[in-house]
Amino acid sequence: MMKKIIIVFSLMCFAMASFGQGFLHRDGQKIVDGNGKNIVLRGLGVGGWMVQEGYMIQTGAFAGPQYKIKQKITDLIGEKGTEEFYKAYKANGITKRDIDSLAAWGFNSIRLPMHYNLYTPAIETEKDGQITWLEEGFRMTDDLLNWCAANKIYLILDLHATPGGQGKDAAISDYDDSKPSLWESAANQDKMVALWKKLAQRYKDSPWIGGYDIINEPNWNFTGTNQNGCDETSNAPLKALQVRLTNAIRAIDPHHMIIIEGNCWGNNYNGMFPLWDENMALSFHKYWNQNDVASIQTMLNYRTQYNVPIWLGESGENSNVWFEEAISLMESNNIGWAFWPMKKIENLAGVTSVTKAPDYDKLLDYWKNGGEKPNSDFAKKVLMQTAENYKMKHLTIRYDVIDAMFRQVQTNDTKKYKNHVAPGKVFATEFDLGQNGFAYSDKDVANYDGTKFTQWNKGGKMRNDGVDIVACTDKITNGFQVSFIEEGEWLQFTVDVKKQSTFHVAIRYSSEKAGGKLHLEQDGKKISEITELPVTGGETLWKTIVLKNVALKQGMNKIRVHFEGGNFNLNFLEFKTAK
Repeated sequence: MMKKIIIVFSLMCFAMASFGQGFLHRDGQKIVDGNGKNIVLRGLGVGGWMVQEGYMIQTGAFAGPQYKIKQKITDLIGEKGTEEFYKAYKANGITKRDIDSLAAWGFNSIRLPMHYNLYTPAIETEKDGQITWLEEGFRMTDDLLNWCAANKIYLILDLHATPGGQGKDAAISDYDDSKPSLWESAANQDKMVALWKKLAQRYKDSPWIGGYDIINEPNWNFTGTNQNGCDETSNAPLKALQVRLTNAIRAIDPHHMIIIEGNCWGNNYNGMFPLWDENMALSFHKYWNQNDVASIQTMLNYRTQYNVPIWLGESGENSNVWFEEAISLMESNNIGWAFWPMKKIENLAGVTSVTKAPDYDKLLDYWKNGGEKPNSDFAKKVLMQTAENYKMKHLTIRYDVIDAMFRQVQTNDTKKYKNHVAPGKVFATEFDLGQNGFAYSDKDVANYDGTKFTQWNKGGKMRNDGVDIVACTDKITNGFQVSFIEEGEWLQFTVDVKKQSTFHVAIRYSSEKAGGKLHLEQDGKKISEITELPVTGGETLWKTIVLKNVALKQGMNKIRVHFEGGNFNLNFLEFKTAK
């Protein structure tokens, strides 16, 4: 009996030593903190900072991997200019202000996609097979960790670009198919193991490190026919490497949770079981599919069968409707999540957007199509302005996306997008924040099929909801208009009426086809007649039609504009007191 007590006491001491500082860890099928509290990770991946992917800077059609992007830039501004650009790009890409903002918006974790070459050089550049170290990546990570700790945000380290590259999807891991991949080079694997040992040594006592995501989205065919490993049945090399990495980390760091990913961009776990560590979580990635239990059932089964937590390590690139649905699905099943990415040029489907620098399109056109080469000084000025635009103070914050990811997950209540007062003008694109069917009704609201890529916002402007918004040509505008209007759709606006009054409501619209009709509604009742909108003669020819004698009560009025017919563009409504 005494021997059993001593063993139990020893185990308790080990647990306290391991988790007493607040380390996140596995507790059965849950992720908990040092006090045993269940933690739902609500995170964002800061993609593009350490690892550039072409689509984020609009070079994806001709330069997806970072090494190709860098070649294009060097061709224009030389090696010294390129070095200056990347120094500014990385300095501005993520700052303390960014992390402070993420915390204020509700995020409690960050996933850091790392490029190995910021920590250690490529094997072909080193002498005598010796592994050397670079301070830059560690310094960037240290800074980010300090900013996270100050905001009580967990930082999850994600090796996004491994030595040699871990997948045929080259842009993700900066894979260069002219050189040996991670899977074709023992030296690359040795370097990867050494890097994780170095990271473990540096961060083993840091409680705000949330875990080690040891290899991002492997997508490689070992024995199968699918080049991205989606039909692999054993994944033996992937498991062997992850076991080796785990053992190397555990020899140094017994505290931190180790996160593994399957093949086929993280989702093919064939051959990965049984698991080999007691403090582990499974990551999966979810893009462009349905948000129902069936879409995550395989991972739910793994969680139950192997008594291990699961985590949605990457998702995004979709509409606000899809975001709300996906996050609601995750949280109702006690699954944490990390969406992607934070910053991208002209980013509609993210929490922030980087403004495209003036004349950046000229560089893109040259890179893609050739022709007259831009002057080096001109090109450098454009690129340095691009780097400057990555600072938080220059970003466009997508509050509609943030609202969908946090508030809309909790309620279907609507919220005013902007203060609208009657009498006064209400732009059509400034409809209420909220879920489809409550703040607006649109027929194409998300991309549920990755083979079709349905456009939920056919104009791709201003907001990430399911409403189609394009740039507006009208001389009286906020810069945008609602277009591609279909019969049966509607928009809701919260309007503050200072005094109970009757209004004439001017409708500013354009059309080149007949069929446009609308009416106003409040509390389920029509407050105007169904009005036909005569053809204006073209998409850019604007006219105004007036709905007369619309009675509104004092205070906040939620007014819906119902479209009885489509084929027109809507700029604004203007409430004028009837005389």
